[in-house]
Amino acid sequence: MVKQSMALIEEPSKPRFLNMLGYGFAQLSDTLAYQSFTVYVFTFYYTIVNLDINYITLGFVIWSFWNSFNDPLMGYISDRTHTKWGRRRPYILMSMIPLAVTMVLLFTPPISASTPIKLTYFIVIICIFELFYTMFNLNHTCMFPEVFLEPENRIKAMNIKQIIGIFALIIAFLLPTFFIKDLTDPSYFSMYGIVGIVIGIIVIIGIIFFLLWAPREKVEFSQDYKKAPSFWKTLSIAVKNKSFMWFNVVEISNWYVFGILPTIVPLFGKFVLHIEDSFLLGLLLGEAFITGALFINVWKIIVKKIGPRKTWMISQFCWILSLVPLFFIVNFMQGVICFAFIGIGLSGSMINIDLVLGDIVDEDEYVTGSRSEGGYWGVTAFFMRLSVILVFLSISLILNSVGWKVFEPTTITPKILLGLRLLMTAFPMTFLIIGILGMYFYPLHGNRLKEVRDGLKQLHSEKKARITR
Repeated sequence: MVKQSMALIEEPSKPRFLNMLGYGFAQLSDTLAYQSFTVYVFTFYYTIVNLDINYITLGFVIWSFWNSFNDPLMGYISDRTHTKWGRRRPYILMSMIPLAVTMVLLFTPPISASTPIKLTYFIVIICIFELFYTMFNLNHTCMFPEVFLEPENRIKAMNIKQIIGIFALIIAFLLPTFFIKDLTDPSYFSMYGIVGIVIGIIVIIGIIFFLLWAPREKVEFSQDYKKAPSFWKTLSIAVKNKSFMWFNVVEISNWYVFGILPTIVPLFGKFVLHIEDSFLLGLLLGEAFITGALFINVWKIIVKKIGPRKTWMISQFCWILSLVPLFFIVNFMQGVICFAFIGIGLSGSMINIDLVLGDIVDEDEYVTGSRSEGGYWGVTAFFMRLSVILVFLSISLILNSVGWKVFEPTTITPKILLGLRLLMTAFPMTFLIIGILGMYFYPLHGNRLKEVRDGLKQLHSEKKARITR
């Protein structure tokens, strides 16, 4: 039985480029699905479906409470799963079609229904999206530190993953603009549904490439499901881990910025920069991520030299500097210049998130003797979703205070323009400063990190020897 499991699970100890590429292809599906959700769901339901900002905020608060149960539970279930295909792959396969279908349903609500029905549909569909997205995303992310054990392999694989992810971001921002000239015009309602269909197809393609080429889980972890802690113990272990909790301070801060910038950009671009063509708006966002892709290799060199902790702090500082000019710009050409610099800090943050979480899971295995990626990522996902509450509370606070509770494109006041500028600058900059402080106090670096990595080499050899004996 053990030999059969080994044959089905074990891969070469050094993943090949094709394995890394296969793992990275799932990021195409992941990024495209979640960024389409982040960027267009708010704009769609606020300007096209015409739900007021308070109803949308209520929906996302309920969605976040759902996540407080959904994310940790999915991690717990994943850690305790045992199949001949490993712990993670079955859930990725099961989520593929439902996630693709949900991408369509997000943009096909009953537009002519009453407000209570539209609000109910909105809440239900975003919770369904989160269920299947978490099933896919959590298991894909959990595989990263399991299949790429060496720091050098992790950096290479993360480099490929983030380049594909940035390519997916560009698709996410440009794809709808080929179908929709004005993202805030209700006459384009049906075209949003077509965009959802195209996104769903691409999501399926990315996951298929992952299933064909990504590395399998390693034999030395095939028995870890037996030692997986209970659901409540998983939560307790995670929140008591000092490294993990400081990481989550940074994670919440970064995901707040990842969330608020693309959510506000469609309104900021149209009403502050006077961009009428959504394709030009998509180009602005695409430009930021192209810059990010170009700088991925720069951050890769830096992280090899000084480690992820210092690299993350530097990237967040660069991100803060790039946001300052957004408070002052007034047209598309100025936006072209400013958005080019935003991608520098953004890409530095993206490349470090999974590297740091991988180190935290390694530390936990070093202490406990077994790996619990699912539990840690489930709790991380919960904290990440808290950032969404903060994003929409910020938006609701500003839009209510400037008199824009319900979308009305013909009454744009100086107060509304100021509010949009603050949402693009002061709010994200504040959270990035909090993130820098969180990373400063993060303890897993230097001698402690070296101790963990050296200890794991011995531990993994012993595990493999026991299983293959």
